[in-house]
Amino acid sequence: MSDKTVVLTGITTTGTPHLGNYVGAIRPSIEASEDTSVQSYYFLADYHALVKCHEPERVHQSSIENAATWLALGLDTDNAIFYRQSDIPEIMELNWMLSCMTAKGLMNRAHAYKGAVAENTERGESDPDKGINMGLFTYPTLMSADILMFNANKVPVGKDQTQHLEMARVIAQRFNHHFGDHFTIPEIVLGEEGAILPGLDGRKMSKSYNNTIPLFLPEKKFRKMIMKIKTNSLEPGEPKDPEECSLFAIYNSLATRDEVAAIRKRYAEGIAWGEMKQFLFEYLNGIFSAPRENYNALMENPAEIEAILVRGAERARDYASPFMQRLRYATGIRPLK
Repeated sequence: MSDKTVVLTGITTTGTPHLGNYVGAIRPSIEASEDTSVQSYYFLADYHALVKCHEPERVHQSSIENAATWLALGLDTDNAIFYRQSDIPEIMELNWMLSCMTAKGLMNRAHAYKGAVAENTERGESDPDKGINMGLFTYPTLMSADILMFNANKVPVGKDQTQHLEMARVIAQRFNHHFGDHFTIPEIVLGEEGAILPGLDGRKMSKSYNNTIPLFLPEKKFRKMIMKIKTNSLEPGEPKDPEECSLFAIYNSLATRDEVAAIRKRYAEGIAWGEMKQFLFEYLNGIFSAPRENYNALMENPAEIEAILVRGAERARDYASPFMQRLRYATGIRPLK
């Protein structure tokens, strides 16, 4: 690996990418992928998907949709390394090594596991671990393997993932203490707080709330979705508060400062909700119409996506394979002669 700063980002494969994903993660990551002073790794976290999703076709389809989305929006795969987690067997091997160095007590404190136990307790279950699989319990260990496999210097995450990054740091330090300095201690890079978008119903845009706006719906369906966004009952001509409006929040996340200032004025003048929704649709459609064409072309030719992922996996393994050999030797897994 070169002396470049290594930045690693995982992409979940359990749903269709939506506008909130674009603003919060995809857009800033794609912009970062063009920075030649950084070695970026982007991976489809398909093994992670199995923790909660046991629908093979959904996992498969989501992998295609997510890969096509990132590519259609301009991910620079000549500079960045774009691969599928399951194409790097060294990650799962490292996962086992790290599991053997991870205290069970550390996993007991993981928020996702504690939350699942709390739900069982609230329901009065006699077994607090009912329905909890080992994938959920050891999720932070596999996440650590994803990060440490490529000695990532920086890992951009939302607040909900910071604990997992802290765990990765602890696990790396423990491994280094026992077997020598093999792992870089990753730095947590928190995403922008303003990146959380409201969905159709005003709550945070999330698949769990079923209130998302998929990025690449056909144009007519996309417009229909924008028209569904919840607003208040203020009439045309009545001044409106943009800070309490989902339409404005979405526009504000993508528009320039001057554009936002202009639309604030329209709110003060009492813009009608129907007019604002049409305005927002036209603005968003202007951003996504060309990428939508790219996306549709890729979805019709998954072999092209596969070829890019295979090439990315080869580049990733150029580092992972010899590194794993060094880790094996360090832990005593080596030839007998």
